[in-house]
Amino acid sequence: MTCPGLIISAPASGAGKTMVTLGLLAALRARGLRVQPFKNGPDYIDPAFHHAAAGRPSLNLDTWAMSAGQIAGLVGTRADANLTVAEGSMGLFDGVAKAGETGTGASADLAALTGWPVVLVLDVSGQAQTAAAIAHGLATFSPHVRLAGVVLNRVASPRHDTLIRTAMAAAGLRVLGALPRREAIALPERHLGLVQAEEQPQLAALLGTLAAFIAEHVDLDAVMEQAAGGFAARAAPVAVAPPGNRVALARDAAFSFVYPHLIEGWRRAGAEILPFSPLADEAPAASADACWLPGGYPELHAGRLSAACRFRDGLHRFAASKPVHGECGGYMAMGAGLVDAQGTRHAMAGLLGLETSFARRRMHLGYRLATLLAPMPGHSPKTRLRGHEFHYATITHQPDAPLAHTVDATGADVPEAGSRRGLATGTFFHLIAPAT
Repeated sequence: MTCPGLIISAPASGAGKTMVTLGLLAALRARGLRVQPFKNGPDYIDPAFHHAAAGRPSLNLDTWAMSAGQIAGLVGTRADANLTVAEGSMGLFDGVAKAGETGTGASADLAALTGWPVVLVLDVSGQAQTAAAIAHGLATFSPHVRLAGVVLNRVASPRHDTLIRTAMAAAGLRVLGALPRREAIALPERHLGLVQAEEQPQLAALLGTLAAFIAEHVDLDAVMEQAAGGFAARAAPVAVAPPGNRVALARDAAFSFVYPHLIEGWRRAGAEILPFSPLADEAPAASADACWLPGGYPELHAGRLSAACRFRDGLHRFAASKPVHGECGGYMAMGAGLVDAQGTRHAMAGLLGLETSFARRRMHLGYRLATLLAPMPGHSPKTRLRGHEFHYATITHQPDAPLAHTVDATGADVPEAGSRRGLATGTFFHLIAPAT
């Protein structure tokens, strides 16, 4: 059983999906509804904003990396909500060229799987009737995806609104709302997306403003009437193998990128999570039997991490007898050194020989399928793992043995194969789910 849902999507990134999603979540929550947020695809930052707006944790749903059973299990854990609102990624039909577990990762694939209709957010600045042609094309592109209606964003004037609404009506499309230009409502961005929710002291006020803005200009009753879904959610989620029975988890402003569904899955499997803060110079708990360093922004805190002697020494003591794994930023922090954007090298923990640099920035982005060559916490050799990589660091030195054979979504080899030394392991990709 599952509650009815909607997917908020757009023709392209930058149209206003996140703003509309957050405003809807906050406005419907203000009505007293239990609204469950989800995020299509591999994103860490948007779900934290969803959580703040809805008051309920947001989970990632990924058709490339997750089986239909895994997605059904995650949706099933949230079946007590009145409404599901899932934020799409990129453009509605944008995904990789080769399907993975359930699809290409496109928002349209999630819509087809779940039966959740799509609310299309259109940035109509610089166009009028052409917006209807774009919406009509998206509405008719796939028989498996149903368009519930459109929300017009950045409408310049009442005349502009009328022109577009008339064209939409002629195309048989419903306008659910029209948002005037409001440059004051903006979320600050960083190179991996929005600045994290926990870094924004005025977030509550901003969400209140967004809720009022959406409630004023979007027909919330009409939006709710369009929600649907014939998705057979699982009563019990698919099990997730934890790294250990007691997991020391780095958690602060430098290490915050970990998928909520993984932490929940570890807990459901019986694991206890023991958070600690490297930025506060804390070491992993000696009582833990595995340590996990998530991704984040170590490059923004490299000086503090380099000076965190208790953290570094404690990590070395831990790794002498128990496994430590790092993902992306955590992997870099486990290395020998990190060069920041200004060209200054900072000594890192030194569990691995990895040297990385942000002075030579190059974007690394995409899905990854890894076959382990050696064990990592929670997974044995030859296990196939699906994940995602997104960072701007360059490897300048990597002397250790590779952890995995890694390919991208097309099957092409990826040179960043992770590394291992003793009980320390690390990857640039973030684990989403084991491959079926």
